[in-house]
Amino acid sequence: MDASKDAPTPHTRTHVRTGILLSAAAALLAAAVPASPTQPAPAPTPDPTPVVVDCFSKPQIRPKEYLLACGDGNNRLVDLHWNTWTPKTATATGTDLINDCRPYCAAGRFRPYPVTVTLSHPQPWPDHPDTHRYTTIRLLYTHTTPTPTPKDVTYKLVYDTPDTP
Repeated sequence: MDASKDAPTPHTRTHVRTGILLSAAAALLAAAVPASPTQPAPAPTPDPTPVVVDCFSKPQIRPKEYLLACGDGNNRLVDLHWNTWTPKTATATGTDLINDCRPYCAAGRFRPYPVTVTLSHPQPWPDHPDTHRYTTIRLLYTHTTPTPTPKDVTYKLVYDTPDTP
């Protein structure tokens, strides 16, 4: 057997080395360059459904009851039936239970007043940047009104307390 037939020629060795070098370069380049450009993560978008924040700083959507008098509990909305709850406003019908405080609040009676409730003016909720909360509530008494409250009244719903160092 002639060994010269099986031995690679200098020309063949050069091609093999070139192929190995090109393969190694391609592998290094593939490892160094990402397959697709990296996209930055999209910024979180606020939840389009606002909440109403209760006296205990809990977010609520379509609550059945809502305490208006956080300090003493002498005024609360009950039996709320929500007709709408949108990114701009929410409306409900229900009953405003108000303590008449006669002769004084501890001895008073809770009296019911039918009411239409409208929540509006959603704003970002501090310390909850992805959540908006309604900041005003409008009460429209549909029958009698509690003395001396007007038939149509609007209140601010912002119970935030300033941070203390």
